[in-house]
Amino acid sequence: MSDTRTAVSPKTTEPGQRDATEPIESDSSLGELVSQLSSDFSDLVSTQLELAKAEIKDEVSRAGKGAGMLTGGGLAAYLAVVLLSFAAAWGLSEAMPTGFAFLIVGVVWALIAGALMLTGRNQLRTVHPVPEQTKETLKEDVEWVKQQRS
Repeated sequence: MSDTRTAVSPKTTEPGQRDATEPIESDSSLGELVSQLSSDFSDLVSTQLELAKAEIKDEVSRAGKGAGMLTGGGLAAYLAVVLLSFAAAWGLSEAMPTGFAFLIVGVVWALIAGALMLTGRNQLRTVHPVPEQTKETLKEDVEWVKQQRS
């Protein structure tokens, strides 16, 4: 059997595509070529913007789903803590009066809350609203502008 396919020369391309090594329109003026370049660049930028929009939309969608799952997990953890606290208090009530058992569990949670609040407050004290490097860069820029004016 013989092969009926034709050989493709280096200058020939698929139908609908052009050879990048050949001039587009050799008899076009410089103005027409610049206009075509501007149009092609505009199309490229538009395509890139559409791609960026699609990627951002996908990322936002995934972030929203993740945030929803974290919220659900937080609610489930809260309910677990409440129910386990009641179970602990009822378990302690077997060894002591019920009021004291619930008081002990409440005091334990108050101590945990206080420790978390102190730790959080100390952590927030180390946060600077303006990053130090940015502040230094801005000071250098102001000094540079002052030197340029004088």
